[in-house]
Amino acid sequence: MTQKLLFTQQGHIVTLTLNMPETRNVLTDADLCEAVVEAMHKINRDQSVRCAILTGAGKAFSSGGNLKHMKQKTSIFGGDAIDAKDGYRAGIQRLAKAVWECEVPLIAAVNGPAYGAGCDVTCLCDIRVASTRATFAENFVRVGLISGDGGAWLLPRQVGLSRAAEMAFTGDPIDAETALSWGLVSKLTEPEDLMQEATKLAERIAQNPPRQLRMTKRLIREGLNTRFDSLLELAAAYQGACHQTEDHAEAVDALLEKRAASFTGR
Repeated sequence: MTQKLLFTQQGHIVTLTLNMPETRNVLTDADLCEAVVEAMHKINRDQSVRCAILTGAGKAFSSGGNLKHMKQKTSIFGGDAIDAKDGYRAGIQRLAKAVWECEVPLIAAVNGPAYGAGCDVTCLCDIRVASTRATFAENFVRVGLISGDGGAWLLPRQVGLSRAAEMAFTGDPIDAETALSWGLVSKLTEPEDLMQEATKLAERIAQNPPRQLRMTKRLIREGLNTRFDSLLELAAAYQGACHQTEDHAEAVDALLEKRAASFTGR
């Protein structure tokens, strides 16, 4: 059977590819959800990983939910209201939590349409690089649904409340240029250059000490929800730990000696 999620590692960088192009990489497939969850746990356990890229196979990043399953009331959409609630919690919401809790910097390389849950998954990533063929849509209302995977929390933090409301209330897609102007993506590339550009960015990130990268990401995430004084307290604790690491000493020595640093994660 074809792997529904491809996991490849080159050096300190992992690339995850949603590999169900025949369904436009729907995210409500139970096997795919489980594979993504396990991949994120694997990344978190492996201190050699410093950055990860998430992309889609074929022409789409992800079309979100499976419309056939919605119509047939199967997969996570089956049963009564309680069954559907449990299906969401065990499926797409579990995937969303795992992606959000990825400890390393995570880049979405958006190769095509990212609709519904696909749009929300790009928002779960730290950085979005998009092909000029990418489009984004928070289009749940178009199928008589709401965002069941956290989009109401995620999207306003990326594009602001007014634009998030516009996307969610109309369901209209936005093109790559609009996504760039709204700050949803950091960079646009030609389709054939997307993975090369995403990998270049990942390589720049991966040059840095791995534990400090993970702590930096954790601080940014904590800053979304905590008070400034609380964040300062956490930062002081992290900074105290960083000062005791070999990688901190190596970074200072390399700068003073005008050479490239070599980090070990210690």
